[in-house]
Amino acid sequence: MKRLRHILGLGLLIAVMVRCGNSTDSPALTGTPSQSGTTALDALEEIDSLMWKQPDSALTVMLKFVASPEADSLCEFEGHYCQMLISELLYKNYYEQSNREELLKAVDYFDSIVAADGYKTDSRRDAPRVSAKTLAFLDARAHYINGVGYYEKGDVVNACAEYLRTLDIMEEHFEEKELVGHKAQFMSLTYGRLGEIFSEQFMMESAITCYENALVYCKIESTSPIGISNILYRIGKEYDEKNEIENARLYYSQALESMTVKDNMVYRDIVASKALCEYKVEGVAKYALDELSAILMQANTENERLNRYYTVGSVYFYDGNYDSALFYFEPVFDNKEDVWLQTQAAGYLRIIYDSIGHREQSDAYMRFLTNHKKPEGENKALVSKLEDMFKNYQNQKQEKEAEAERERSINKTLKIIVPVAVVVVITIILLAKLKSKKLLKEQQEEADRMLGETEQEHENELRQLQAEAEQQLADAEQKHQQKVEEIVKRYEKELKLRKDQSEQEIAQTRKRHEEELEAERLAYQKEQEALRQNLQQREAQVSALEKALEQQHEEVAKQRAAFLNEEICRNILDLVHSKHITSHDTYYQHDIGLKEEDFKQLKDAVERHYKGFDNMLLGQCASLKQSDLTLCHLHLLGLNKGEIGALKGQTYSGVMKHGERLQEKLGLDESVAKYVLKVAEGLCVPQDVPQDVDVPQSVSQDGSLEIAQIIQNIVSNNPKITREEMAHQLGVSSKTIGRYLKKLDGRVRYVGSGYSGHWEVIE
Repeated sequence: MKRLRHILGLGLLIAVMVRCGNSTDSPALTGTPSQSGTTALDALEEIDSLMWKQPDSALTVMLKFVASPEADSLCEFEGHYCQMLISELLYKNYYEQSNREELLKAVDYFDSIVAADGYKTDSRRDAPRVSAKTLAFLDARAHYINGVGYYEKGDVVNACAEYLRTLDIMEEHFEEKELVGHKAQFMSLTYGRLGEIFSEQFMMESAITCYENALVYCKIESTSPIGISNILYRIGKEYDEKNEIENARLYYSQALESMTVKDNMVYRDIVASKALCEYKVEGVAKYALDELSAILMQANTENERLNRYYTVGSVYFYDGNYDSALFYFEPVFDNKEDVWLQTQAAGYLRIIYDSIGHREQSDAYMRFLTNHKKPEGENKALVSKLEDMFKNYQNQKQEKEAEAERERSINKTLKIIVPVAVVVVITIILLAKLKSKKLLKEQQEEADRMLGETEQEHENELRQLQAEAEQQLADAEQKHQQKVEEIVKRYEKELKLRKDQSEQEIAQTRKRHEEELEAERLAYQKEQEALRQNLQQREAQVSALEKALEQQHEEVAKQRAAFLNEEICRNILDLVHSKHITSHDTYYQHDIGLKEEDFKQLKDAVERHYKGFDNMLLGQCASLKQSDLTLCHLHLLGLNKGEIGALKGQTYSGVMKHGERLQEKLGLDESVAKYVLKVAEGLCVPQDVPQDVDVPQSVSQDGSLEIAQIIQNIVSNNPKITREEMAHQLGVSSKTIGRYLKKLDGRVRYVGSGYSGHWEVIE
């Protein structure tokens, strides 16, 4: 009911937005007074203060304000202030920003008056007198909420630029000790928004930096009762994405320790992530599943329930229990409201169905992932632009901090030197005066004594002595003054020299860094161009080999179809299929035992279609008996142990033991059924494989070692690359990439699982 009231009131709010934005008739300098004696500015400031604690109540008060007479007589400042508050209230109450044009005007307005140093140098006189600090804070908030508007429209780059501009304004106008209260909350929210943007683009390091800054300010003034826990959880998620499990587990634990309210989804998210993290470290699925089952029962929404399903499915997937994993992943994929969650589930489902041999389902999920994957070039360009923006901001911030530190150092030095110099000068002057006075006193006493003897005789001499004393005092004072000036000049010269040296060192360091970055960029471009040319030269060779391999697979399928179409083969298959034999049946229940003539016809059929099959097996083990060869012939028909037992007049266990003995004779690690099929396929190599393909000497019968080397170089340069991305670069199928990776067994391996793993090249 409360949300319905807000939605109904929102129509009234939007209807009077124009009134707030265009009301510039009032010339008042201290706000527009109302009938009650309070000004419109007072009302807006009260709404502003309430918004930081109760956004929903503040929106209700704003609805009443914009419908009141005060809203018709706002000055220009109050109108733009009102528009900015409306945008903030819409955002904090989960509504879309509907006053974009008015907000953009407010941003330009606050920028202009902040640039004019708070009306001190501005000719406009249509706004209340507001302090420069307050104006700077309003300007920063205007840029922040403008960034929210860009983000809602999908413009991530401009949103990021606005958030960075917000930080610039706050850091330029406020010292660190002033960033408390609402300002600390605001800084935490701004860094948090940047962290979310970088996290969505998988810029984990930048996201961690922003979240750590958000945590610093959130500890000064918490944004909510669970604000600190939420930020710690987000940092842990970034380390989880980086596969730094220990760091992730540490932050999840800190987030749970800081959580004061446990009946919320953030707490359950932390528990779920920590449980999955604990499983990755400890390898014990039971503890993780118990934790996840407990919070699954507490899910309040369908989306939360599917998130928990996804986490439970991940544990089963990593534990190798694919049946249970399918049970949890498939409902997640079927829900089309959360595309990100659906895409993650599709990735796991593709791997599971591929591993159990269901190619159609695996290909369907692969097509879904391909359709929902952003173009690689577009994504890289976006990430590169965001990284450049954030690095420029950090560099500018470091330069400002270095300049501020340099000024503080100079001021500190001056504060020490100037008082010392003044004390020295005063001391020298005092000593000189004391010495002169003492000398004058002695001369005066001597003159008095001599005057007592003969006053008239020594009167001229006394005057001369007084003149000499005065001259000496003047000379002493002049010398001391010159010495003081020399000391001051020497210290000023020394300070100037130190400042010039610091600036020169900074310039040299910047130039060296730029040269190193340019050299690295050129080397990278050169390496990429060489690799691209190499890949183009091999493209034709790889394509020809692919066609030859596909022709071989087609020949194998044709040969097997011809074999199964033999009369004896069809008779045997029709016979066993009509009986529906299971492993628990005994052979005499079906009475379908074959005669020696039947086995001989089957052997002849094998020899006709797989010439040299028996000789191949005998070459593997010369002691094979005819019964062993007959068992292999029956396996070529694709029969199971129960069906073979019925045809040979043996029990199921007898056939199983016979197969185990034959497997031991041949020295096989796989079943006899799989092995004989591979032998038969090996005898079906087509005779018309193209011979004019330009294959290098380093190419073997079933693939190119040189292409395998190229793949090794690719994963060395990009350990996070997927098989599909490698296939796209080389212009081949994912299956072909898999065959080449087998040739690199021992030199290239995949560490981790799913999308969080990476490739490693073993030297």
